[in-house]
Amino acid sequence: MVLTAKDLSTAMNAKIIGSGGEVMVLAHGFGGDQSVWDKVLPSLSQHYSVLIFDWNFSGAIDKDLNLYDPVKYSSYDAFAKDLIELLDEMRLKSLVFVGHSMSGMIGCIASIKRPDLFKRLILVGSSPRYINIEGYEGGFGNSDIEQIISNVESNYQNWASAFASLVVDTKDPHSVDKFAKCLARMRAEVALPLAKTVFYSDERQVLDMVVTPCTIIQTTKDCVVPNSVPLYMQKKIKGKSTVEMIEGDGHFPQLTAHLQFLDVLGRVLGFHDLGRD
Repeated sequence: MVLTAKDLSTAMNAKIIGSGGEVMVLAHGFGGDQSVWDKVLPSLSQHYSVLIFDWNFSGAIDKDLNLYDPVKYSSYDAFAKDLIELLDEMRLKSLVFVGHSMSGMIGCIASIKRPDLFKRLILVGSSPRYINIEGYEGGFGNSDIEQIISNVESNYQNWASAFASLVVDTKDPHSVDKFAKCLARMRAEVALPLAKTVFYSDERQVLDMVVTPCTIIQTTKDCVVPNSVPLYMQKKIKGKSTVEMIEGDGHFPQLTAHLQFLDVLGRVLGFHDLGRD
């Protein structure tokens, strides 16, 4: 069963797959689109009604290229408002939200604004801050981020190709290619301001306002998010939270370690046959 709603949900290519009694939302991160969930969607849709969509910055958005306003979306707050509007439009609530990378923090912010919409947050490779500061390891120095921004600005396509190989486990070349194509589809004039929003973000103060139960999923070797970050998040999140580590490289366990990823979700959510159907 595939349902498509109107207005914002149409512009964001939103659709519900599956007919489970509970709702799960899958939200991609920077440079991606809903296709990053392709490996896990068949299993998840056997147990849930799964909402997938494309954020307005995605290269998969072709109906309205003006949806992304770099001033409006200079913080995660505007994305959180879009998420809430999307869920309200589709009349969804009390759901499981799976947010990858930046979408994890967007989900946290949305859950503070509207806790009735969220039953559980699954934060995959998420980070509240990427730049190191005294007492906090974000994984990057200021000069590292400045270099990333400079590379995005000077030659986005070259940077995108190199970045895909850096953040996706190269032992899975098909997944590297998939994400590289996603990045290549995103317009450079969108990628630059969005990269600034993401890499200069600092949402640490949000964590102690999150009361929705959280599961933080992290690979053991993620070059974007150090292993100290999920432990920091677990300590700071006000609600009950747990950390689940997946053995492997890269920032995309749903692509490169999808069976392990499904096993974690199955154990956390009570569907132990996930990924083995």
